[in-house]
Amino acid sequence: MKLNERGLLIVISGPSGVGKGTVRKALFDMKNHNLVYSVSVTTRPPRAGEVDGKDYYFVDRPTFEEMIKQDKFLEHAEFVGSYYGTPKDKVEALLDLGKEVVLEIEVDGALQVREKTKDAVFIFLVPPSKKALFERLSSRGTESQDLVQKRFEKAEKEFKLAYKYDYIVVNDDVNNAADRIMAIIRAEHARTQRTIHKYQELMED
Repeated sequence: MKLNERGLLIVISGPSGVGKGTVRKALFDMKNHNLVYSVSVTTRPPRAGEVDGKDYYFVDRPTFEEMIKQDKFLEHAEFVGSYYGTPKDKVEALLDLGKEVVLEIEVDGALQVREKTKDAVFIFLVPPSKKALFERLSSRGTESQDLVQKRFEKAEKEFKLAYKYDYIVVNDDVNNAADRIMAIIRAEHARTQRTIHKYQELMED
């Protein structure tokens, strides 16, 4: 019998521009892990090459709104006219299989998940400095300076919510940040409150 049978829900979150997607990719590129990425549900149309069930679960708006009514999401939000959400049943099924389920979501979504789950691990990703964040947002080159400024101001407010998370990881280097997150995951599996009941069973055998 193993001490840990159920997987962990790992929430990687932080303000826009901190590099959540880049760090998550580096994490998944590491060897010998049991990580799976949580596929979201969305009402937006599939883009070229996107596969239903792999990139997103694509549904129509009435279906999504019915799922909201039935409390089917760990978190959901509307962005640029389309809904996005994390399906609760899919996440639970993966956790029951012993998988490490990774959510890469915005701060608002992470706080929704915090209200609905007791056993998740919340990691707040931050830049090495405010200046570095502003430079990252600006260097994208895909948004107006006004929108960049709005994102930066929103990020400054979100930094104040870091106390709601379990860990803070500085993304000074992508691979270093991924290493720190993997170390957190391994440490969480050894946490007494997660393993004590299995340990007691082992000792009784």
